[in-house]
Amino acid sequence: MSEHCCESMTRRVTWHCEDHEDPFECPDALVMFDARFQEYGLIIHDGGASVIGIAFCPWCGSRLPDSQRDRWFEELEQRGIDPWGDEIPSEYEDGRWLHT
Repeated sequence: MSEHCCESMTRRVTWHCEDHEDPFECPDALVMFDARFQEYGLIIHDGGASVIGIAFCPWCGSRLPDSQRDRWFEELEQRGIDPWGDEIPSEYEDGRWLHT
């Protein structure tokens, strides 16, 4: 997915703070997008790195794409790659693997 559902979502998932390098430390960072899995989540600001997955955009109400997490692991397994021990090919570190 190269674009998000609306301008507000795009603005939130591409948020960069001048004061905080880590979005989990920035109180203004609200949404995390994981391009590998096509997953969206609301950042939980409790000192950790947790998110709560969301299925609909909080701004426009659009249904967000289904997670590709299971497919990601299946494809790596088919290629003989152990995601916990092997080096992950660069196209699997972002959303490029979905377009091959």
